[in-house]
Amino acid sequence: MKIVVVAPHNDDEILGVGGTMAKLSKQGHEVIVCEVTAGDLDNEIVQLQKKEAVASHKLMGIRDTIFMNLPVVGLKEMRTAEINRNFLNIMTELSPEIVFIPHKGDMHIDHRMVVDAIMVALRPVSSPNLKAIYAYETLSETEWNTPSVDNVFIPTVYVDITNEIDTKIDAMRYHKSQLCEYPHPRSLEAIEALAKHRGSTICRKYAEAFMSIRQVF
Repeated sequence: MKIVVVAPHNDDEILGVGGTMAKLSKQGHEVIVCEVTAGDLDNEIVQLQKKEAVASHKLMGIRDTIFMNLPVVGLKEMRTAEINRNFLNIMTELSPEIVFIPHKGDMHIDHRMVVDAIMVALRPVSSPNLKAIYAYETLSETEWNTPSVDNVFIPTVYVDITNEIDTKIDAMRYHKSQLCEYPHPRSLEAIEALAKHRGSTICRKYAEAFMSIRQVF
């Protein structure tokens, strides 16, 4: 199968789908990561973050990394039609069977706008091969927004990543510019703690949790 993981920012995909991507890659599926935003392309930090992403993806066996290079924290300044067109063009070209997207209730406005645009691109009329859409949680985004029924992340799908947790942690180590010290949620300890918590929910050592947005059987 062809699987696309949409990440508003570098490292979101590791935090939310890292273990699942490693598992699917090992199973022989074609996994592609779509990195949506970036800062000034001439900035050394931006180029470093891209190198970190590519290195982490290589470790997990990701088939390809697509950098859309849309403005970080600047999507709100773009015309809706332009953002939608960018996503529609990519999804039409890739024609994925499974897509992982951020959670609509995340704190960062880029996450919310990415969800709006990708759901337009993945309308059933535009994506006949699509079998499933899953929303993932992102540490320091999903749990930090204003608590409300609209923002809550309610897991309905779990992936056992017991055999992939080390790969997920090692992949995150590549993102040195993004990592923080515990107890910050974007720390290696917090990443492992969340995986343990999600795993205990299904009586596994480690897991990643998702919300099912659409499934076609």
